[in-house]
Order: sequence, then structure tokens, then C-alpha cells
Amino acid sequence: MENYTKYKLKSNEELASVLEDKDNVFIIACNKCFKQFETVDEPDCSEFEKIVAAQGKNITGSTKVDFLCNAVQTERKLADMIPEGTENIFVISCGLGIQTVAGMVEKPVYAASNSLNYTGHHGMALTKKACDACAQCYLNVTGGICPIVDCSKSLVNGQCGGAKDGKCEVDGNKDCAWEKIYQRLKKQGRLEEFLNQPVQLRDYSKVNVKVIQEYVKAVRDSRLAGYYGGVHPSERKERTEHLGLKVFPAPKVAVIPVSMHLGAPATPIVEVGDKVKVGQKIAEASSFISAPVHSSISGTVVAIEPRPHVTAGMCNSIVIENDGLNELHESVKPNKSLEELTPEEIIAIVKEAGIVGMGGAGFPTCVKLNPGKPVDTVILNGCECEPILTADHRVLLEFADDIIFGLKAIMKTVNAEKGVIVIEDNKPDAIELMQAKVAHIDNMEVCVARTKYPQGAEKTLIKRVTGRKVPGGKLPADVGCVVDNISTVKAIADAIKTGMPLIERVITVTGEHIPNPGNYIARIGTNVKDLIDDCGGIVGDDVTVKAGGPMMGFVAKDLNIPVMKGSNGIIAVDTEYSTPVDCIKCGRCVDVCPQELSPLHFAKFADEENWQAMLEANVMDCVECRCCEYICSSKIPLVSKIKAGKGAIRGMKK
Repeated sequence: MENYTKYKLKSNEELASVLEDKDNVFIIACNKCFKQFETVDEPDCSEFEKIVAAQGKNITGSTKVDFLCNAVQTERKLADMIPEGTENIFVISCGLGIQTVAGMVEKPVYAASNSLNYTGHHGMALTKKACDACAQCYLNVTGGICPIVDCSKSLVNGQCGGAKDGKCEVDGNKDCAWEKIYQRLKKQGRLEEFLNQPVQLRDYSKVNVKVIQEYVKAVRDSRLAGYYGGVHPSERKERTEHLGLKVFPAPKVAVIPVSMHLGAPATPIVEVGDKVKVGQKIAEASSFISAPVHSSISGTVVAIEPRPHVTAGMCNSIVIENDGLNELHESVKPNKSLEELTPEEIIAIVKEAGIVGMGGAGFPTCVKLNPGKPVDTVILNGCECEPILTADHRVLLEFADDIIFGLKAIMKTVNAEKGVIVIEDNKPDAIELMQAKVAHIDNMEVCVARTKYPQGAEKTLIKRVTGRKVPGGKLPADVGCVVDNISTVKAIADAIKTGMPLIERVITVTGEHIPNPGNYIARIGTNVKDLIDDCGGIVGDDVTVKAGGPMMGFVAKDLNIPVMKGSNGIIAVDTEYSTPVDCIKCGRCVDVCPQELSPLHFAKFADEENWQAMLEANVMDCVECRCCEYICSSKIPLVSKIKAGKGAIRGMKK
């Protein structure tokens, strides 16, 4: 079988001809994007170095880059890498990689390789359609710009004479390819060389395998809309998106974990035998990154002990037996009006209410509201980009006024000039409603985002809305933003307007194995199995139950777990079976990573337990969205390996 690795070195004779009048050469080699039959380093770079040396030429340096045609990654890797004194750059790659480099550097770029005919979709779908696989490359003549693709008429000896103001006569929105070629060659001092060359003739008898064609252009435009990467899993929201919220009965016994947030667990302040009321604080925040916990029912504390917890195995929990009275604690009372409250008072209310990020992360919201840096934009995440789930969608539809109130409160607290509610375009009813709500508010707007996962991740959302990029290791406030989930904002409104702390949330119970799915308002501590039973139980075989969505949810091996502050969904879906095989370096994981990382390296480093290398490859910037694992051709459990690496790195730092 042929190894379709997209290119091979030119012949020695042709390379000698190209090198004849060139010196001080820097060599860039692509590691090839597809290695189905071999996984060793490519020999092309070292072979070419020998050829250059044999010609008596000076080599200023060389580098190998994975997926050279991925412009975002390549530009970062080549920054400050090309040494001073370099006069010519030779690239060993397919035509895509050669053009990528030629468009980034000012030095003359030459192809040291011949592209093979393509036989399938190119590994890096983010690359624009820049190569027609014609097997007769003109890039060395034209300064790294392909006349076959970039010229509407595929002219190989100069422009047609019909260009006007640098634009193509066929497509007025397209730059004239030959205008670009002339300008680049002139800038590099190569125009005379070009004008004195023999006339180029295209051999139309050669097979033109048009694999990239318009497909890749369309994919690129789609994939880069808003932010880099991302995937489009099947949404499957139609089962519950139209179902209104139902109030689930208060549990007979509430099991309330003291750890439902990022940071240190809360410290219980009640004892077994104590009587408690609805909204009463039962556990105090134990550190700066922590959050208090409140009783969701009135009754008696019957135990404080470890109970099943979906993310922590077992977690210390306060168990309360319901007395059926639903008595409110005296601390639950409305606060002053929003106009009267100071930012400090709002932060105190949010902190005392135990409000945390309810999209799943669980970060204490009071910390977000006190960033210590100037913030100009508050972004509300109404995307709900996880497939299947519709909890936030229903919150948008049924609590729109509370969302506006909560957004005003956050903007006042952080002194932001602008509030943006971001909703994906698969929720037209919510978009219409919220646009009507903000129509008369000058400093608020609704941003309609094209549906793509993981749109709702903080950094991708900021990039989508503001164009700002949050640097690795930094927070949204470092670029002037605060991001909060829709349900979190609803909880802030409740805490200010009624004084009720976070004791309930909206949760979707759904999946192909749930006969009667629904959207519920459920109290914290409600048994998940009771919710599932209310939906008709689980039907069928080979079922996996997850807390959360299908992408980032946690497998629930025990259904006797409580609804927590971050519980946005319980789903019962088909079990996924797959057998991992060796990585083939197809590049898909790099293609889809919204954090612009290289997940395939994380898998390799994890297998080697090379935690330092994982750290240096910025694994801590990974948001564990599972895009890489979702797209992986080899079915490698990348997120598990990434989590193992993060855990080991945190251990290293202690």
C-alpha cells in the first residue's frame, strides 16, 4: 500500500539547480500530517541537509513542525526561530505548508519537495484551498503563491490584463494573484529573475486530483467563525427544548455535599440533631476560593458523613430529613433596591448566598465580581453549547427579566460599560425574547453566535464576542471581561430581590433511554434517581448515565447522587465502545482544539509520564472540552491522559 504522506523530496538534480545561486539556507520540514503506516521521524530534513552541505552552502538552522499548513500554530512556532543572516528558506512539505510559510516571512521561500497527488481529505482542514494537487508546482517561480488556485483563470505566465485596482476581473472581491506575485517578487528582489525565466507550460495530461477544492474553503470559513477550532456534535435538543419548567417536589431527604464548588470544601456549622430551615446556612466557606452551603429544605440534620458524589467518589455531606413544613429561615428577606446597593454590598450578598458558576465549573462568583482590574464588558453565557441539554434555554425563556436584573447587578459591581448576552442561533425563540428585553437598554445587547461547541467556554466566548485573546495562565479580567452563566445570573437576581441563597437550580433529564424527559426546577440535595424515576426510569440496554452533557459530563456509576449547584443535566445515552489504536498524526485534534494546543503530544507525554514536557506544552490551558477526543481517529482517551498529566503537574508544584 502507498504511504500517502503528501510529498517527497525533489530529485538531487533539481535541488542542485535551485540551490545553485543561493546560500545561508534555513530549512523548515513538515513532519507530515498523516502516518498510517509508520510513526518514526521523517528522514527528508536530514537528507536535504546533506544535499545542501554537499553543494557547499551554509545552513543557518533547521526545524521540524507538525502540521505546517496550520497557520495559527506555525506562526507561533516560527516566531524568532529564523536566525539572522538567513537569506533563503527552503521548505520540505506539500504545497499547503510551503505557501503557509511564504505568506509569513519576508525572505524568499523555496520548495524542496514535490507534492504527491492527494487521495483523501487533507489532514488540516483549517487550511484554505491553496493547492490544486496538479503535480507540477510553480511555487519556486512565483514566490510561494500558487497561480493555479489564486488566479481565477489559473494563468501561469502573468496576469490577463483584465485586473483593475489589484482586483480580479472575474471576481471583484478577489485580489489579482499575479499582482500579488509581482509585488512579492519585487519586494524580494527576484522580479528580474522571474522575467528572464522560460515560459511556463502546464501539462494538462497529468491527473488533477481535486481533493481540497471548495470543500476546505467552506470548512475553513465555518470552522474559524468566532474562534479557532471547535466541533459540531449532533445537538439532539429537540426532545426537551420545547418543554416548560416543572417544579420537582422537595426531597424527603436532602443530601447536601459541602463541596459543590471549585476550591476548598465548606465547613459544616450544624450538628446532627439540629433543626434547620429553608435558606439557612449549614456550612461556611473555609477559604478565599470556597463557598457556603445552605439547606434546601426545613427539617432535621440526621447525619454528616461521606456520601456518593459524581466527581469525587465520596464527599462529606449534610443529610437533612424533611419535616414537610418548608419553613423559611429568618435570614431570607429582600435586600435594598439595586439602585441603593453598593458594589461591595452586592459582592457580600452573592458571597453569602453561596453562588457559584452554574455552567459546571463551580467557581465562586463573588471572586469573579471582585477582579481587582478594570472590566469594560460583562458577557452572559446563554449558549448552552453542550448537546442534549436545554436547562439554560428554558431559563432564558422563563426568567428573562431576572436575567436582565442580574446582568445590571454584575455590571454595576464591576463598573462595566457594556453587557452582552450571547445565545447560539439554535435558540431563535430565546434570541427574539432577549432582543426585545434589551431593545430599550443602551448598554446591553444580544450577540447571536453560530452554533459550535465549545462556544460557552470562557476564553472562546470572549474571543467570539470581543476578539480579545486571553493569554495562557491568565483570566478573563486580564482582558477586561467577566463571564457568567445564565443560571448563575438568575441566582444573583434571586439573592438580591428575595434574599434566597442558592438552594435550587434548573436541570434537564433526558437522553434516548429516558422515555419522558423534562426540564425541572430541583432543590439542591434531591436524589438523581428520583428525578430519573419521575421521567419513566431508564429503558434499554448498554446505557451510560452522565451528570452533565455528553461532551464534558461525568459518568454516574451510582444513581443515588444528589443534585448539586453545577448539575445542569442528567442524561441516559448509549454506551460508547471503542478500542484505542496508535496515533496516526492525522492532525484533527490540533485542528479542533479551541485553546490552540496540540493534544496528540499530551497523549505521548502522558504515556511516557513526561509531566514536565506536558507542562511546557501548556497542558494547564486545556479546558477539557473533549473536542480532541471526540474527533480522534484512533479513539485515544485524550482527556483522561490530560487529566492525569494535570494531576501529576499539580503534585510537582507542591
